Amino acid sequence: MTTLQLSRRDVLKGVSGAAAGLVARDDANAQAVAWSTGTERPRVPVPPNATDCHHHIFDHRYPVAPGQEQFPDASIEDYRMLQKRLGLSRQVVVQTSLYGVDNSLLLHALSVFGAEARGIAVVDTAVTDAELKHMHDAGVRGIRLVLIRPGATDDAMLVPLAQRMNALGWHVDLHISAAQIVRLADVLAALPCPVVFDHLGRIPQPAGTQHPAFAVIRTMLDKGKTWMKLSGIYQDTKIGPPTYADTSKLATAYATGWPDRVIWGTDWPHPSTRRQKIEKPDDALLLDMLAEQVPNEAARHRILVENPAALFGFPPA
Repeated sequence: MTTLQLSRRDVLKGVSGAAAGLVARDDANAQAVAWSTGTERPRVPVPPNATDCHHHIFDHRYPVAPGQEQFPDASIEDYRMLQKRLGLSRQVVVQTSLYGVDNSLLLHALSVFGAEARGIAVVDTAVTDAELKHMHDAGVRGIRLVLIRPGATDDAMLVPLAQRMNALGWHVDLHISAAQIVRLADVLAALPCPVVFDHLGRIPQPAGTQHPAFAVIRTMLDKGKTWMKLSGIYQDTKIGPPTYADTSKLATAYATGWPDRVIWGTDWPHPSTRRQKIEKPDDALLLDMLAEQVPNEAARHRILVENPAALFGFPPA
């Protein structure tokens, strides 16, 4: 047994309502999953129709965009194993910057996953209405702009694409730095379509809720057209596993302040850990941490089931 696993057990003893919410480990069914540390199932069960609102698929058979380096395969079958381990029912496949605006792999994944899945595409301003309709029919419900580093999209595309997304009933998903959020605050606030921030808004630590970007996000959340994704908790932490206490505190602030505007995702297969050269996380631990951040079972149900259904158009639970 590793030190991380021991620490995890100690940490999770403090989950609020543990006596009512925790379930015994089924070690006989423990199973390793590609790109995830650990083998155990979550200690806190999730409700039916619980949704992973952010994960990726990688496949070497699909060409990467110019200037991008191929990521090792993280297949549909691998993700199915993660779903089984975590007890999740629904999912959102997010196009990565690796493939640029070629959404072929995303559309293939959606065709295999079926009605349980929705997608977030990456497009630029050259995308046609016919292409958008085809993606909508396949289950796509938003577009992602990766502005935190150079790639297929940039902030000049934000307004024209947001206008087209609004007409479709889609949203704009932003992977954007905290500094960019501050710089683009007025633009973001004026976008006509809903906005989703990836990975806690990428707010650096130890600033956390004291960073100016948090104030921008807070104002947008208050207005009811913005969503925050509790994902990538390991990306900006200074404390690290198993508690991720600094970024977990930020996640708690979002979840308790705006429980009707928050969704949750694994970010599997955690491509940033490869880029940052940090250990990939234990996805069961990440899911269990939600019970620490949101001890109220009804609020967790909202975050895992009701909010994703509203944002992505899943059938009501």
